[in-house]
Amino acid sequence: MPLCPADAAFSQTLRSALPERLFKPTEARYLKEPRGRYAGKSGVLVLPENTEQVAQVLRIANAAQVGVVPYGGGTGLVGGQIAPEGPAPVILSLERMTAIRAVYPTENVLVAEAGCILANVQAAAEAEDLLFPLSLASEGSARIGGNLATNAGGLNVLRYGNARDLCLGLEAVLPDGEIWHGLSRLRKDNTGYDFRNLLIGAEGTLGVITAAALKLAPRPAHSGTALMVVPDPQSALSLLSMARAHLAEGISAFELIHRQGLQFLREKLPGLRQPFVESPEWMVLIDVGLSRGQDPANALMRLFEQAQTTGLVLDGVIAHSESQRSDFWAVRERIPEANRLIGAVSNHDISLPLSAVPEFIRRGPEVIAKIGAFRINCFGHLGDGNMHYNVYPAPGRNRADHLEERDEIKRAVHDLVHEMQGSVSAEHGIGRLKVDDLERYANPVKLRAMRAIKAALDPNGIMNPGAILRQMG
Repeated sequence: MPLCPADAAFSQTLRSALPERLFKPTEARYLKEPRGRYAGKSGVLVLPENTEQVAQVLRIANAAQVGVVPYGGGTGLVGGQIAPEGPAPVILSLERMTAIRAVYPTENVLVAEAGCILANVQAAAEAEDLLFPLSLASEGSARIGGNLATNAGGLNVLRYGNARDLCLGLEAVLPDGEIWHGLSRLRKDNTGYDFRNLLIGAEGTLGVITAAALKLAPRPAHSGTALMVVPDPQSALSLLSMARAHLAEGISAFELIHRQGLQFLREKLPGLRQPFVESPEWMVLIDVGLSRGQDPANALMRLFEQAQTTGLVLDGVIAHSESQRSDFWAVRERIPEANRLIGAVSNHDISLPLSAVPEFIRRGPEVIAKIGAFRINCFGHLGDGNMHYNVYPAPGRNRADHLEERDEIKRAVHDLVHEMQGSVSAEHGIGRLKVDDLERYANPVKLRAMRAIKAALDPNGIMNPGAILRQMG
């Protein structure tokens, strides 16, 4: 069914039902996304202060058949937060719904509104000497509703899981304006379909998340970090198995880093201190959190010694202070910043079965070389099989020189991922960038089921039109 624009008449209807303070002119930031691939449209910007106001917006929009684009922190990397095509929609920003509604320390649960910034959720947990383990590069601006809507991953998935694994219950508004009061704090509930997990990862296409009951975890008594140089990705994978045998669930992160990323850091961020004078071809960052009575540095040293004896590790350095830990993590966390300054031709957020990662890394340059001469920075969360496989121009050229090759590169990488039983979207979502990819690679049965669910919950197609599923009509 075709949608109608959020024109002046619709805006007046909305304004007559809601306080004027909820409206403001649409600033440029609501129409941009970090990679600059899309420019959005807006008919009216609304900033509700509570769930009932969100419901009122959706009731009016649904009756008028006007699209609604939920907006969190605007940090998404696949264009899910803006509408570049179709009639001008309502932009529904949750930025005023920032309350921490409750903390239950004995239950390890925190209830936060969807507009709460991730770093503030982390701080609220820390105030109770607890941990909310979701950690992202954008945690200072990303909002928890968007984190859940995209099923965000980040650095600690190996130990704590994705955003979906950290949520017990939701409050959400459905497309017709009905409020689902699902803020359960139960760890076990087998009462029918899991509606919570249906909304998580739906990118605002089935409704608007307004609040969430989040799982907290005990803070590790002691933390430790090491950088270990490995001969190749297969050795890194074997080191992961050895680390698990030594430290079990004590491993919080296991990150694979390639020389190209370190060279980008030296080129674009020369003031950043790196641990090795010469950049190794491959290294891993290992982060551990251990209980009282355990020494992370000693545990990491034992792991290093055994791995070196078996040839899995060539060199390494273990942090002996919080300052050193911060320096090690800065190397990993600022690679995306250096990447942006270089300017990628094509970025890929992929996941693979763990055992397939080394072969993919070996074969990837072969398929790229058939297209042209490029640099590849492969890095990411080896512990959960999520790699960022980004393709850059050769020295002396820039991404504008390769616009005609961008789609060919993406197709080549994604074809290889699919061949190896991986996923073309690991932690960034589908948004609008990967709608074609979903249609190409997803199981047809799954696609039909997704479209049926969308039609059942959102028959007028108002929710984030064009995201995940192609807009029909």
